[in-house]
Amino acid sequence: MITSISLNPSIDRTVGVDGLNVGGLNRVQSQTDVAAGKGVNVALAAAALGEESACIGFMYREGGSLFEKRLCAGGVKSDFLWCEGAVRVNVKVFDRVKGEITELNSSGTAVTQAQLDEMVALVARHARQADDLVLTGSLPPGCPADFYRTLAEVAGRENCRVLLDADGDRLREGLKAKPFLIKPNRYELELLTGRTLDTLDKLMDAARGCIAEGVEVVAVSMGGEGALILRGDEAWSTPGLRVEVKSTVAAGDSMIAGLAAGFGRAYRLEDAFRLGVAAATVRCMTPPEQIISRADVEALAGKLQVEKLA
Repeated sequence: MITSISLNPSIDRTVGVDGLNVGGLNRVQSQTDVAAGKGVNVALAAAALGEESACIGFMYREGGSLFEKRLCAGGVKSDFLWCEGAVRVNVKVFDRVKGEITELNSSGTAVTQAQLDEMVALVARHARQADDLVLTGSLPPGCPADFYRTLAEVAGRENCRVLLDADGDRLREGLKAKPFLIKPNRYELELLTGRTLDTLDKLMDAARGCIAEGVEVVAVSMGGEGALILRGDEAWSTPGLRVEVKSTVAAGDSMIAGLAAGFGRAYRLEDAFRLGVAAATVRCMTPPEQIISRADVEALAGKLQVEKLA
């Protein structure tokens, strides 16, 4: 069972324009509203890959039914702590000419200490049943920066493997719980280390620094340049793939779902890496309102070229 957490769910409103005119009039050519948030995206991707999947977290009365319907349709179990208020709406402006997305994200509704305590108890219950707990996404107002560390420690005590996809203080604090895997991109790793990581050797050195602190696997996204993964003394990379990008939304979430699925199937590092990168790539090739195809992911994973670095 792969269980992901969604502490700050969002309705992702993607509008398409033919050339974004900053400061001027833009005519919307397409619009979709999708119940999302990184934890929701991970759970749906994991289920699409054939894994037993669940999503837990905070949910709000206004807009919450969209999430229940989408998760149910995607074969994902859900268990939410229901709160008063409305789900936040994030607007993503997709420039169809340049293939670029401009994101306008709202902060969400503040949570109380009592709600945080309930969430800790909820995570503990689910960690007893799950093989993997994926901690990902932004934290709502009122939630301390070290909350992912708290949840990772709770899951660890239940012998549940933790995968952390966070940045800034959430990543820095979360590392102290020694999660099984982290998945920073280049910029997030630079923030963590305080160094410019403009070469592959520097990226590998920074990733090995995280491993020295107790993380078992470090997967690094390098955007159009590809991706990198390290475990112990073993390292693999893959170049960026040229594909028709329909949306980059949830690509990283699909990658961590693929990695979790691969490790859950006891794949070798290189094969788990292939599955993760293939899931992210197929996500980019799929319209944002649609769920990725397992057949497409596995077909691409079988053809994906990876290079052993160490």
